[in-house]
Amino acid sequence: MKILVVVLMAVTWAELSGALDNGLALTPPMGWLTWERFRCNLDCVNDPYNCISQNLLMQMAELMAEEGYLNAGYNMISLDDCWLAHERDEQGRLQPDPDRFPSGIPALANFVHGKGLKFGIYEDLGTKTCAGYPGVLGHLQTDANTFAEWGVDYIKLDGCYSSQEEMDEGYPQFGMYLNNTKRPIVYSCSWPAYQNDPNYTAIINSCNLWRNFNDIADSWTSVTTIIDHYGDNQDVLAPLAGPGHWNDPDMLIIGNFGLSYDQAKTQMAIWSILAAPLIMSVDLRDIRPEFKYILQNQRVIAIDQDPLGIQGRRFKKSGSIEFWLRPVTPVDNDNHSYAVGILNRGDSTPTKVIYATLKEKEG
Repeated sequence: MKILVVVLMAVTWAELSGALDNGLALTPPMGWLTWERFRCNLDCVNDPYNCISQNLLMQMAELMAEEGYLNAGYNMISLDDCWLAHERDEQGRLQPDPDRFPSGIPALANFVHGKGLKFGIYEDLGTKTCAGYPGVLGHLQTDANTFAEWGVDYIKLDGCYSSQEEMDEGYPQFGMYLNNTKRPIVYSCSWPAYQNDPNYTAIINSCNLWRNFNDIADSWTSVTTIIDHYGDNQDVLAPLAGPGHWNDPDMLIIGNFGLSYDQAKTQMAIWSILAAPLIMSVDLRDIRPEFKYILQNQRVIAIDQDPLGIQGRRFKKSGSIEFWLRPVTPVDNDNHSYAVGILNRGDSTPTKVIYATLKEKEG
């Protein structure tokens, strides 16, 4: 893949004030999540290799530490749905499935931390998670304290089985309880994804990142639908992003089954232009080398992690060609610098994103 950092012209970009300032996620989070690749596989009897379990998380943590992902910036590994037992314990606290997580969550978090990684977990604001396990509604403070005691560093809070009123009250309240624990926990919300008219003023003051569109599927159609959503709604979405608060177009599906090599490069590059969280969901045990290279491409990651934190925009469409533009840190004091993606969505040639470096001197 080629990637382009180029100075084109002066552009006015809106700046956001009043966003959450808990000192976390100053660049888009990077890590690994179970959901897209492993879903809710509970069958550890017939499929122990792929079921949602402590063994799966431990294997992935080892590979992230040993296979270059941690060095590339992917520093978090997270459970998604289906890690829970169906009932709370006698004290009303959440507990993991005892057969699939026999050592408990604190032991798993300690193992992950021992690999130099942060540990993430999933819950749901409603009465149940999307898969039907206990949600946090009615237990917000208890569950926030539990996650802090367990050593959680990142939480994804889904929005199934909750009303708009419950979300508008519950997401900020749960964030407050997380902050009150004094443990630094990155807070990922699904709040706007469940609403037709999200209150982004409240969302950016409560969450470090948020989902605002459909779940990604393992297909090129799904990726392009997300790209279109962010291009078509960029005047609303782009100004929301910045250090500590990010739009989340969902997981990287690179290395699974639905994307070609060129399509995988495109997802990685456009996600970097969007200043998106780079959260992989792939089996790291058998990923093909060419997809591993895409995920660990330092030039692309540097664009995604640019400290200015400005989300890029679709600058122009011309037929099947799209031009995406993102301001990035200037290469020196005399230059304005941009990352530019040139996306060909025609049928006759592969989709590519091109990168280069140009300079513009004043005078």
